[in-house]
Amino acid sequence: MPSYLGLYVEDNLIKYAKISKEKENIKIDSFGVKFYSNISQAIKQIVEETYSYKTPISVNLTEETYQYFDMFALLNKKDLEKAIKLEFESYCSEKGYNPNSLETRYAIVNNTEDKEKLKVINISDNKMELNKVQQRFEGYRLAMIAPVSMSIPNIVNVQPKENALIVNIEGKTTITTIINGNVQEVTTLDEGSKEILEKINLKENSYSKAYEICQNTTIYTADVQDFVEEQSRYLEDIMPTLYNIVGKVQKIINESTTAINKVYITGTLSCVNNIDLYFQEYLGKVKCEILKPYFVQNMTKEVNIKEYIEVNSAISLALLGLGDGIKGINFKKSAFGEGFLNITIGKDNNGKKNKKSSSVNFNFNDFGDKLSKSEMGLVRSFFSLIIFIVIYSAFSILLIDQIEKKEQEVDSVTTKIAAQIDRVKKDTTTLDTKTTQYTTLITDLQEVNEKISDMNASKNLIPNLLNQIMQVIDETVQITSIENTTGKHIVIVAQAPKYQGLGYFKTKLKTNNILQDVVSGSGMKQNGVITVTIEGDLP
Repeated sequence: MPSYLGLYVEDNLIKYAKISKEKENIKIDSFGVKFYSNISQAIKQIVEETYSYKTPISVNLTEETYQYFDMFALLNKKDLEKAIKLEFESYCSEKGYNPNSLETRYAIVNNTEDKEKLKVINISDNKMELNKVQQRFEGYRLAMIAPVSMSIPNIVNVQPKENALIVNIEGKTTITTIINGNVQEVTTLDEGSKEILEKINLKENSYSKAYEICQNTTIYTADVQDFVEEQSRYLEDIMPTLYNIVGKVQKIINESTTAINKVYITGTLSCVNNIDLYFQEYLGKVKCEILKPYFVQNMTKEVNIKEYIEVNSAISLALLGLGDGIKGINFKKSAFGEGFLNITIGKDNNGKKNKKSSSVNFNFNDFGDKLSKSEMGLVRSFFSLIIFIVIYSAFSILLIDQIEKKEQEVDSVTTKIAAQIDRVKKDTTTLDTKTTQYTTLITDLQEVNEKISDMNASKNLIPNLLNQIMQVIDETVQITSIENTTGKHIVIVAQAPKYQGLGYFKTKLKTNNILQDVVSGSGMKQNGVITVTIEGDLP
């Protein structure tokens, strides 16, 4: 019974599933989720635990992008390949990419909008990223590298006329659109489980704990009101991401020219309880359900089906290796030497190498007389020189080709670094702008706080002052006005029939420290009443 080990790898975790298949019978031999700090050690542990030393391995791409080209359906295979290559080179030229630094595969489906055309789903990935993936699996039987967005339909029992979306919420989210039973488009979102796990990890300092929290968290919809505070304390970390994802799914459904009748939810966040009900609330009549591998119903009931669902991505990659799903999307490079240029000096009639023969034949008798030893030496030297030149030229061509490839890789890396530097500059400019805005806001806030402090400080000045004045004022003195002009400066206008009462009042203001730096103006007498202005500062 042939078997395959599917590995879905992302930052900090690996999902794995070892699948065996005999005819139509599919068996999951082992599966699980492993968190890691050392990816090489984690891969080694999985291979050992699943006894997969000689088992072929299928792993996911990490940085793939998708392009879509329309081609005439009447093109033959050779012309179609040329047309796809030209379209991709045109796309790279438009985007400023180096096509030689990218590895591509493509799938061809019927164009649902134009029957005279075919739709090409072109998948590209950076060769350097592919090399990194292959280096991780040195010493193991890495047989397949494929995009999980194209393998995930393998676990759905898709009907010929079914129109559906598969929302795979892993580290990043991929939305695979299926029209009439065929993959039509893949949408990649930056939002996914990675940002949620990182938020919870900051609180719990453990990715495995963060993953477990997601498993035990329940989304409370209009139909589910049994609120449990302990299970819902992390919803603030989960819901913003889910809201963005469901919004994008809703947009795809609304913009689709073909009615979508079902949405399958899978990936790490499918373990959050009631996520399907949450999607259903937003998507209305479109049926939403958690994606269950179509073949698990026939398997043992000892394992909770939810545990299989958590590793759907790994299961789909293993099934792709076993021959299910879309063909021709394997990015695994051929072994070194395959397709290498072979230079053969000559072949015999049986097609075998013949060291004595040559592609250029000479008949030494044509030279006439028998050659002398010196002439024979010159002839041998001449042919030795020719052979040396041929070999040297061949190796020179190969070396130049390798140098050009390396130069192209350097150009690609240089372009990438330059783009990153531009992004850093833009981010720095944005940060400086934000810093200026924040500085201005802080200054304004400080001014407002100072004004509020002054207002609070002066709020009770006059009532307190009046209370103190009431205790020292002479009964003959009458205050006509009290004004707080600036800061703590007080101006009092008082009147009395005699100067002695006003003088006594002024003295009490000083001696009782009610006011400081007390001064008074000259009095003005009118109709037997003396009016005087007294000024001073509150202590």
